[in-house]
Parts: sequence; C-alpha cells; structure tokens
Amino acid sequence: MSDHVFDPQAALAAVGRALPDGVSLRRLKADDLEAAQALSREFQWPHRVEDWQFGLAHGQGVAALRDGELVGTALCWPWGKQCATLGLVLVTPRMQGQRVGQHLMHAVMAGMEERTVLLHATPEGRGLYERMGFAITGEVRQHQNLAAPAQLVALPQGDRLRPLGRNDAKALVALDARAAGMPRDAMLRQLLAEGETVVLARGGEALGFSIVRRFGRGHAIGPVVAPDFASAQALIGHWCSRYAGKFLRIDVDAASGLPEWLEAQGLPRVSSVTTMVRGGPLERGPAVGGWALVNQAMG
Repeated sequence: MSDHVFDPQAALAAVGRALPDGVSLRRLKADDLEAAQALSREFQWPHRVEDWQFGLAHGQGVAALRDGELVGTALCWPWGKQCATLGLVLVTPRMQGQRVGQHLMHAVMAGMEERTVLLHATPEGRGLYERMGFAITGEVRQHQNLAAPAQLVALPQGDRLRPLGRNDAKALVALDARAAGMPRDAMLRQLLAEGETVVLARGGEALGFSIVRRFGRGHAIGPVVAPDFASAQALIGHWCSRYAGKFLRIDVDAASGLPEWLEAQGLPRVSSVTTMVRGGPLERGPAVGGWALVNQAMG
C-alpha cells in the first residue's frame, strides 16, 4: 500500500459545504466494523465482519456519524503511487437524500486528485460519480449459486494446473499487478496465505492463477489471472468442481465471454455494476490477463 494517509482536516475542507445537522465525518476505525457490517446488511449485501476487516486492513475509510451512530461509509485503496480503487460507499436509507454520500465521496477522495481511481457503481450511485468526473468504461457481472462440477477444459499441451508452490508468490504478485493495472502486493500475499490457490504452469513458469476464499454467504473466486479464455475457464472450473454443492460467487467483466459460460455451469448472473474510472486510462481486464475481480469494492 502507498503512504497516502487520510487527513480529516483536508477531507472536511474538500466537502466544501455544511454537513446535515448532527452528522460528522471521521476516519473509519476497526471498532466501527460491526456497525459497518450491520449497515451493509441494510442493502442485503452479504459481507461478514471479517470481509470488512480484510478491506480496511489494505485501505482506509471515512465514517459518517449522527449522534454517535454510524450512518455511512466510504473506503479507498491506494495502490502504488498512481492508482486507487474506491468502494463500500454506503448511506443508511433513512439518511439518503441529504447529500451524505456526496460528502463521504469528497472526503475519501481528498488527496487523490493525481491518481487514476477505479470504482464499480450501483445504479443508485452512478449519477453522483459522473458528477465527480468518473467516466463509464465497462460493466461487471456478479454470478453466484450452489456450484456444480464444471465441464473439463482442454489446456494447450504442456500446460497444467498445480497447487501453489513455496516460491510462487513473487511471480503471482507480478501477474496480478499487470492484470489489475495496479500493484497490490500486500493484499495478494494475504489472499495467497489465507485462501486456496491453483496455478496454471508451463514447465517451471507460472502463467496464471486463481484464488478461492471465504466471503459473504460462502466462498468467492478471485482474482483469476490467465493468458487466455480457455485457461481462465480451467482455473474457474477447478473451483466449481472442488466446491460442488457449496455456495460460490465470482465477479467478471461483462464483455469477457465468461458470463455466458458461467451460466452454462449453473452460476447465474444475479446483478451488474458499472465500471467507472476517473483520471484514466487504466489498462486492466481480460486483455492483460485479468478475468475476475477480488471483489467489486477493491477491484
């Protein structure tokens, strides 16, 4: 992670107008995460407290409070010196229409004017993000269901799937940085340590990988990094077969061709979000090997 640090004074100055009566902003803290998880449940989001903890461990956030109660959040993840992702922008329904979300966005973006910033917008938030200079660049589709064994995918001769090796981390971190368009070393190393990983290899060289981990209602697949469509299918299908009968989720680029294949594997689309970028361009996605997100918030 970069040395970017949330500055409450700069954030409040960035808001530029009075907050609603009784509302204040401050840095989001670990002690807030049970309340944050309860807030996300108001929107039927499946995040566990542990999922919030993972997010905050690699980023920073702003909390909106009213009379001491958490009523809104916004988190950002600065990656390296040039990029960032932004997500988990939430305002309790009873406070919507009072520009709390706008204040949160201005606060969490303070100090990131020179960065390329990526987010995934729900229909409700898209207008605000457009007004803040974000441009639409694509769409991400969420697929989930009880997994079923996947159809076998033939790999090129010499390619194979194998377990994570002791010396793989450095190569996989580099593959992820290229596929995501930004360096995410610490986050990826935690995923490698805590999740399960399968590696696509040719001889002694790692060409791609996929990770599955506990998330929300069950397990989530992502990131998935692969040199081509068939390899991405094989890396995802490995987990569908391994977790057959268990709840799986994956978030993929709508234009990748994977949504149609996932439907055929019994993982239907349940929702879509709009990919938006401010300060681009940002090279990421299937063209450079990125086939599935870590999650919608962190990219």
